[in-house]
Amino acid sequence: MNKHIRKPRNVDMYKAILTLKDTDELMKFFDDLCTVTELQAMEQRYQVAVLLDKGLIYNDILEQTGASSATISRVNRSLQYGADGYGIAFARLKELGESEEEK
Repeated sequence: MNKHIRKPRNVDMYKAILTLKDTDELMKFFDDLCTVTELQAMEQRYQVAVLLDKGLIYNDILEQTGASSATISRVNRSLQYGADGYGIAFARLKELGESEEEK
């Protein structure tokens, strides 16, 4: 089998995630779905993305997160050339933060 041919995505899983109502429910779902190591890796990549988005340099990110330079580079490529998933999430979080400050 050609490894460049991707299996179809399990859209139902993503729909299930959209049904969850708050952070607590999301954390429970991901605790059931992922191993501790998988969760730690995803959380670290997200933290790296946040710091890259803020303009921090690799050495500072490595010091703060413990992520390898390969991980930092991979996340940076996603930020620069990916599907803009991080960008969408960052923009929405910023909107939520601004609306909460106005309350």
